[in-house]
Amino acid sequence: MNSQKASLFIKQKAEELGFQSCGIAQATFLEEEAPRLENWLLQGRQGEMSYMENHFDKRLDPRKLVDGAKSVVSLTLNYFPENHLEFGKYKVSKYAYGKDYHNVIKKKLKKFLRSIQEEIGEVNGRAFVDSAPVLDKAWAQKSGLGWMGKHSNLITKQVGSFFFICELIIDLELEYDSPYTKDFCGKCTKCIDACPTDAIIAPYQVDGSKCISYYTIELKEAIPQEVQGKFEDWIFGCDICQDVCPWNRFSQPHQEEAFTPNSLFSELNEKDWEEITQDTFDEVFQGSPIRRTKLEGIKRNVQFVQLIDK
Repeated sequence: MNSQKASLFIKQKAEELGFQSCGIAQATFLEEEAPRLENWLLQGRQGEMSYMENHFDKRLDPRKLVDGAKSVVSLTLNYFPENHLEFGKYKVSKYAYGKDYHNVIKKKLKKFLRSIQEEIGEVNGRAFVDSAPVLDKAWAQKSGLGWMGKHSNLITKQVGSFFFICELIIDLELEYDSPYTKDFCGKCTKCIDACPTDAIIAPYQVDGSKCISYYTIELKEAIPQEVQGKFEDWIFGCDICQDVCPWNRFSQPHQEEAFTPNSLFSELNEKDWEEITQDTFDEVFQGSPIRRTKLEGIKRNVQFVQLIDK
């Protein structure tokens, strides 16, 4: 199969599997991103996310992740919910309503890779979902899937930004899409203006260590007092910069059953969150990304927001 037919098959298969979009870029060294990543790390923008400092060379060169890599196939998967959940005053990021996306997407990607191998022949590759040293947004932009917004999330004109990004890095030469070079943020600064902790320190620059998502998920210690009163009742993650983005008026509800919240979760109220026990936590959040904080983390976050309100 020639590269044109192989590329067409890959994009058609991605659509069959429910992915929102698919783009292909040549597997090369990310020259433009290298100094940006280095400066971001040197400035300590990663906070306690020390894993961001690991595998610097692999983050910039997919050929160090897959021997003989020729192509990076970038994909997006919608997670915008049909209904927005609020548990009294408490708020949870939309991506965490259903099952852990790492598991859901990894399963899809493995099926995707098997389909490529069955149709095209011997193809070596690996699937990547957020947890590996891959610069997802950079590859998605290089694959023509969208532009980097001022909040540093990838945006597309058709659907906004409420989607996951993942990749297949394979040793198959394909037809490559043109990078997305336009920027449709214009003079808009809504995401910057709305961020209560000033995590968006400049257009297209985010200090990860100041983000509410960092405080409520990544940070394992006590939340600093200087951000007291700035959480707007978010207890797991934060969607503020995306919620205010004008492009997200085009977001449509996802069709992925695994991202639909179970009834135990969607029916939680303020009191349930405030009095949550280990048994309840285990039952309600089975297979959920919220398990990442463990019970202690959720209780810390809820108590921090309670303290604010007092």
